[in-house]
Amino acid sequence: MFFENAAGGLFSCSATVANSENKSVVLTAGHCVVDARTGEVFRKWIFIPGYHKGERPHGTFTAKELFHLKSYVSSQGNANWDVAFATLRKRDGRPLARVVGGAQGIKFNGPKGRYVHSFGYGGSRAEGNGERLNHCQGKEHRDLGRPGSTMWGIDCVQTGGSSGGAFLAEFKADKGVGVLVGNIAVGTDVSEYHPPLGDRARKLYKAASRA
Repeated sequence: MFFENAAGGLFSCSATVANSENKSVVLTAGHCVVDARTGEVFRKWIFIPGYHKGERPHGTFTAKELFHLKSYVSSQGNANWDVAFATLRKRDGRPLARVVGGAQGIKFNGPKGRYVHSFGYGGSRAEGNGERLNHCQGKEHRDLGRPGSTMWGIDCVQTGGSSGGAFLAEFKADKGVGVLVGNIAVGTDVSEYHPPLGDRARKLYKAASRA
């Protein structure tokens, strides 16, 4: 997905179609939706499902409404709250999940330390300069590098542009489906982490599902 900040700069992140009541919701990172320093929500926000080297197999969807956690802004960007959802407008009268042929499941307050798969459009040359979807997998471990962190992650390095990408448990590679347990928020030289989807994220998701 792509968006502009207040200064007109163009940025990209990753997002994932989540099963929802309105069939129009994607999960992404808070820092892909709002500037935590100012509380300003980003503009010209679009989602291109299945994007690959400039191709748009399912077309382009524009954001109807963006949802972030208030605690992400009030904490000035604490990654524990770096979760967001977007509700997208229908295209040709059809909601997102129907156009792309389905959505990922989503689970809140689920078990930690699971075997998961992560996906994102990293911007490095090795990752295809943001033009292809990249994949990692492994067993989750706690983020011990940041005081007070409640995040979990795996040993994998995905760079800028992968933010907001999916962490999926119960992933079935032959069908390409799993259960969303988080979104890529931060990374180190060896690992990437996601905030757990708890009660606050569930409330946000329900609001996006009704929008």
